[in-house]
Amino acid sequence: MTDPRAWQLSRTFPSAAGTVRWERFGPEDAAPVVLLHGTPFSSYVWQEIAQALAQRYQVYVWDMPGYGASEKREGQDVSLAAQGGVFAELLAHWELTRPSVVAHDFGGAVALRAHLLHGAAYSRLALVDPVALAPWGSPFFRLVGEHAPVFEQLPPALHLALVREYIRSASHRGLRDDVAEELVRPWSGETGQAAFYRQIAQADQRYTDEIQEKYAGIDLPVTVCWGAEDTWIPVAKAHELAAAIPGARLQLIPDAGHLVPLDAPAPLLAALLDFLTAPA
Repeated sequence: MTDPRAWQLSRTFPSAAGTVRWERFGPEDAAPVVLLHGTPFSSYVWQEIAQALAQRYQVYVWDMPGYGASEKREGQDVSLAAQGGVFAELLAHWELTRPSVVAHDFGGAVALRAHLLHGAAYSRLALVDPVALAPWGSPFFRLVGEHAPVFEQLPPALHLALVREYIRSASHRGLRDDVAEELVRPWSGETGQAAFYRQIAQADQRYTDEIQEKYAGIDLPVTVCWGAEDTWIPVAKAHELAAAIPGARLQLIPDAGHLVPLDAPAPLLAALLDFLTAPA
């Protein structure tokens, strides 16, 4: 596995929701693939897959505003509505008209909103354990969202312990300590702690309710990849989502939880390469 400390996003974009950190890998003349992360994660979850895809594709990764290395500030709009707009902005900034898009967790909702509401065009869309169908949000997630100001006051050590255990629960195989700490690190310190509870407080199911009925009108190749052992979003949602999108194919990834890109990078990469190279 790649050294976590080597993952750096060197480029910036001043989006409407805050400065975005992003990076591009691979040959500039290759077909573009954009990777979207979920919550409470960052582009780091794609580290191995991004570098493997960059052998044959031009790969774009980014941290959403309020996440990872991107800007975090008081009063920031980090909702799914805002992130969908930011993604559309980024695609225009990158001058990408029809990239392939691979999106995990909340990133799935962001990619779907950008496509269905902002007119972002993709050549293909891979959805990996996405937040896309109601109902969503665990009891813990709802509890924190309803009492975010209280949780913001936790002593730093207790806050980090909570975040650490929450992130580890997304993995079926278990995370290496240094990998887990890299995922926890953006949520440390006063700014990071406030940002963690801010993004949960702004997570509202209405942002997927607004687009769920539009899935039947999606007209591009779509694959749904899902960790067979996902305890965050039941695998039944994988079947439901694949059935809701015309022509979508479903691939379950065995022995993987919600954090498929880290639990099973090789099987997921194989599934993505098969999808990206298949005839349209």
